[in-house]
Formats: sequence, structure tokens, C-alpha cells
Amino acid sequence: KSTQAVVRELKKLEFDEPVTHVYNPLVYANSPHKEFLERYGQKPVDYVLLGMNPGPFGMVQTGVPFGEIAAVRDWMGISAPVKVPKSQHPKRLIQGFDCTRSEVSGARLWGWAQKRFGTPKKFFKQFAVLNYCPLAFLEESGKNRTPDKLQVEEREALNKICDKALGRFIQFYQPKMVIGIGVYAEKRAKLALEGVKVDTQFGRILHPSPASPLANRGWAKAAEKQLKALNVPLP
Repeated sequence: KSTQAVVRELKKLEFDEPVTHVYNPLVYANSPHKEFLERYGQKPVDYVLLGMNPGPFGMVQTGVPFGEIAAVRDWMGISAPVKVPKSQHPKRLIQGFDCTRSEVSGARLWGWAQKRFGTPKKFFKQFAVLNYCPLAFLEESGKNRTPDKLQVEEREALNKICDKALGRFIQFYQPKMVIGIGVYAEKRAKLALEGVKVDTQFGRILHPSPASPLANRGWAKAAEKQLKALNVPLP
């Protein structure tokens, strides 16, 4: 129900150039997204890992945060049908689980989770994984435009909806700590939860993006070091 409410609110938003296309995987990839939440997002957890917004070959295709195809299909066991949105960017077509490109950030995050925890059940007993914003923004060239680069008025209207949604998720999960995957996610979590009655701490780990030189030098090792510094127990 809360997902449907967010979708309704997001539909009202308008975005001007340089944004030419907006993808909302909560709508067209609703089936795998719902399956992900039903299977792996039903209980309070100690830690919430919070990303920024969907990547073009991850959640944009699968409806799962950081949803690299192979990880979602083969490790999580999710491969539900994905519809085709009305307006598609010719350079960023929605192919769902037929997409052959790998989302590097997702491959790194879920690859680490699989190696360290073994099974999804074990990982999701301790962690929930969310994105702050469910929308992906594309420019005419096909370039991904992150939410922090939107025009001020657009960003403020979007943040208002995303803050509210995050507050509801955190009240449900009741985590000890919200861990931002990258600086932006940590910042938004702190701002979103200022007026929400939850007893949670905040932390941050390195974003696994290939655009990050640090992540390219060994993301899993760096992230583990940061998690240990935050006193997050790992198996």
C-alpha cells in the first residue's frame, strides 16, 4: 500500500530538460520488486543499507535495489516478468531479465553479500537494502542524471516524497543503524529522519560505483573495513 501511495505522489512530479526520460521501476517492474520485498523485506533488521536511486542496468531493469541481473535471478531466485514502460529512451531500453549488461555497483554489492553471507536468507536477516529515490533520470544522450543534479525546485519536490517514504520504511524496519551507500544517501537519511520517531544511528560506506577510483581499487575490502569501524558484525 505504501508503495502505491509513493507511486501516486511521484506521478504528479514534472521534470524539465536536461532530463528527457524518467523511469519508475516500481510501476513497470512491480512484479520482481514486490517479490523482493515479500521474500527479503518483511522483518525488522539491525541495519538498513541505503542507496541513492536506480542504476540503468540494475534496478531500472529488475525492480530490485542495486539489482544486477545475475545476482537477482541466480542468487535471490527472482525473475518475475517486467513490463515495458510507455516512454523509453532509445539508448536505454527496458529489457528486464533479458538485459545483457551488468550493473557494476550491483555486481559488487551482491557479490560481496553472497561471498560473505552465503545465502540471501542469512544476509537479509541482518540487512535491508533500499534506495532513497525510486526514479531514474536520463538525459537526451542517454546519460544517467542523479537526483542531486536535478533543478532545485524539482529536487525539493522529489525529496519531500522520498523523505516521507524512507521515514515509513525505517519505522517498519526499526534498525540500529541506517548506513548510506555513499555520501548523498547518508545525508538524505539524516535529513529525512529528523522528525521521525526512531532510535537509529547513521553511518556510511563507500559507493561501489565504477566512477569511484577508490571502489575500483577494491570495493569489498574498503566497505568491510568501514562496516567493522561502525561495529557492524559480519560472519
